[in-house]
Amino acid sequence: MSKSAFVALSGRPSVGKSSLVNLLCGAKVAIVSAVPQTTRNAVRGIVTRPDGQLVFVDTPGRHISEKKLNKKLMDVSDRAMEESELVLYVLDASRAPGPEEEAVAEKLAAFQKRTVAAINKIDVAGSDPKALHNFLAERLPELPPERRFEISCVKKEGIDPLLECLFDMAVEGDLLYPEEYYTDQEMSFRISEIIREKAILRLREELPHSIYVEVADLEFHEDESAPGKKRLWIRAFIITERESQKGMIVGKGGSMIKSIGQAARKDLNYIFDWKVELDLRVKTGHDWRHNDKVLRKIIDL
Repeated sequence: MSKSAFVALSGRPSVGKSSLVNLLCGAKVAIVSAVPQTTRNAVRGIVTRPDGQLVFVDTPGRHISEKKLNKKLMDVSDRAMEESELVLYVLDASRAPGPEEEAVAEKLAAFQKRTVAAINKIDVAGSDPKALHNFLAERLPELPPERRFEISCVKKEGIDPLLECLFDMAVEGDLLYPEEYYTDQEMSFRISEIIREKAILRLREELPHSIYVEVADLEFHEDESAPGKKRLWIRAFIITERESQKGMIVGKGGSMIKSIGQAARKDLNYIFDWKVELDLRVKTGHDWRHNDKVLRKIIDL
C-alpha cells in the first residue's frame, strides 16, 4: 500500500524549517540564513520511500507584524496549512516560548489533530526541550506526546522517527511526483533564490529585507570547452528599494556583487547539469515592498 501527503511546515522565523526540509530531502531545496523570514514562498521538497511519498511545503516564518509584506507572507503560510493533509510544527528548543510562539500555537489549534511537532536545536547549549513539551501540552492538548519529536538538524538526530510518524499519518494514495524528483521548483525560481541567499548572507542590518532577485534572461549555448554539452547563461538583477542601497550591494570596486555572484555560481553549478555563467547586476525598485504588483510577482499567492 502506497501512501502520500502534503506536509506544511509552520513555526516562528529562524527555527530551522528550511534546514529541516533540506535535510529530509537530502538536497538543497530551500535557502537558509539567520535572517528572519528568509523564506518568502511555499517551497516544496519531496521525499520518496518504498512506503510512499511526502511533499514538504516550507513556508515563511510566522511573525507578528502589520507590514504589507509580512501579511502577504502569512497568507502563504495559511494557505499551505489549509491545503495540506498534515502540518509539521517546528519549534526552537533554545528559545523560550513567548507571544510570537503563542500566536503560532493559536493558529495551529484548528489543525492539531493532523499536526506533528518537531522540537529542533536540542544540540544548542542551554536548550530546554522540556519547556516546549509543557508548552505544547498546554496550548495544543490534542497533540499527544507520541507526535512530539526532539531533533537536531545540525547533528541529524531524531529525523527517522519523525519521518516514520508522518508516513504513518499519511493517507493511502499514488505518488504525487516521479520518484526521482526532490523538488518541483521552476529553474528561474531556484536561480533567484540561490542568488538572494548569497546576498542575504553578505549584507548587513535591514538590507536583506529590502531586496529581491529577478531573473531577466536564461539562454542555453553550446559549451565549446566540452563538445556535446551545453552551458547556461543567466542575466539577473538584485533589486533594492532605494538608490542609496545600491552602493552597499555593489561594494567597493564591485567587490560585493562579485562575491555574491561567485558564491551563487558555485551552488548553481552543483545543482544543474550545465556550466553556469552569471551576469549579475543591481537596480532600484522604489518602495517595492508596498507595491501589490511586485508582491504578486515574487510571492506565490
